[in-house]
Amino acid sequence: MAHTDPLGDLLTRIRNGQQAKLRTVETPTSSLRNRVLDVLKRQGYIRDFSTVKGENGQDVATIELKYYEGEPVIKKMERVSKPGRRVYTKISDMKPIYNGLGIAILSTPKGVMSDHEARTANVGGEVLCQIF
Repeated sequence: MAHTDPLGDLLTRIRNGQQAKLRTVETPTSSLRNRVLDVLKRQGYIRDFSTVKGENGQDVATIELKYYEGEPVIKKMERVSKPGRRVYTKISDMKPIYNGLGIAILSTPKGVMSDHEARTANVGGEVLCQIF
């Protein structure tokens, strides 16, 4: 099945898994999804993820969700740049997410990274999503 918004699908699977209090969720993989999952892992929003070969030949990522005292670590996930409307920003125009408590994930010429990493690298790009 073709997805028109694979990143939106990934965020929805994580959101639904946390609402159902699941330990793990599975999603088809792509290079963009893996890089976003890597940023979420580095920033401490998920425990880990691993990729295995699925039944139909496509790779499947198993994501270990993270909870703190029974509540999901991720309180809010919002897709910013969508297939019908791309949102780009210069790093100087980027505002802190929830006063610096959240992150924005950007696709930059230097790769997919959080807004903190993009400020350090002094590079802007497409704002994929915001996590809090």
